[in-house]
Amino acid sequence: MPLIYLKNKNNGITYVYESENYWDKAKKQSRSRRTCIGKLDSQTGELIPSKRLTTSHRPAKPGPVPVTETKRLYAGATYLLDAIGEKLGIAADLKQCFPEQYKLLLSIAYFLILEDPNPLIRFSKWAITHQHPYGKDIPSQRSSDFFASIPEEARERFFRLQGRRRAEKEYWAYDTTTLSSYSECLKQVKYGMNKEHDPLPQMNLALLFGEQSNLPFYYRKLPGNISDVQTVKKLLADMDFFTYKKIKLVMDRGFYSEANINAMYQHHLKFLIGVKVTLKYVQEELESARPQL
Repeated sequence: MPLIYLKNKNNGITYVYESENYWDKAKKQSRSRRTCIGKLDSQTGELIPSKRLTTSHRPAKPGPVPVTETKRLYAGATYLLDAIGEKLGIAADLKQCFPEQYKLLLSIAYFLILEDPNPLIRFSKWAITHQHPYGKDIPSQRSSDFFASIPEEARERFFRLQGRRRAEKEYWAYDTTTLSSYSECLKQVKYGMNKEHDPLPQMNLALLFGEQSNLPFYYRKLPGNISDVQTVKKLLADMDFFTYKKIKLVMDRGFYSEANINAMYQHHLKFLIGVKVTLKYVQEELESARPQL
């Protein structure tokens, strides 16, 4: 649009107008419409925009962000697990050992705790209604791939960090259990002393956990034909690897043998272990103490 400059004779200011031509249907003639857009600076000759225009072209203040998604999630139980994990150092140790996957691991653990005994295939339905660290769905196949990808070194490092937090604060109980199986592919599934009295081959699982915390610090899958007393040698070798110090062990009489007692003394461990009352020296000690009972 053309610009028109008009000087006011009273104040000497030159005003600038935009001129717009249009057709007046009523008068049937061409006419013009002028709009003042500012004035000229008396010294520089530059256009000073009208305040009316500058205020009208100011950017609008940002309003409230429209809601694109709404959810209602259950968070009480998972917040409690968050607090427990922080207090016990579990979350921090997982983050150190699995920096890119610790949230996924925590979410799976939350589900297994809160939805026991439901299988992981139901995680998708649970995740829709619950707050959890990972914040997204974990398909069943992905969880299987994740478990298979966890390296042994990372697991051992996690147990080492957890063990050092509590080794001097509590006794550690050591025991084994049997897992019956129909598998013909797993090499560790063999016939042995089945603690569930199932007529099936089995795999043994050895576990070391805190007396007060009830947290595990060590586990091993063992062939099903290995007796309890034979597992202590492997346990002591692993304790050297984990570099645990000042451990206090508690075991039942199934782990008792002269070789195991001597081995624990050689490792400078404090321990409490049950013994079989059929042993000769045990019977002699009981007989000597009988009058005082």
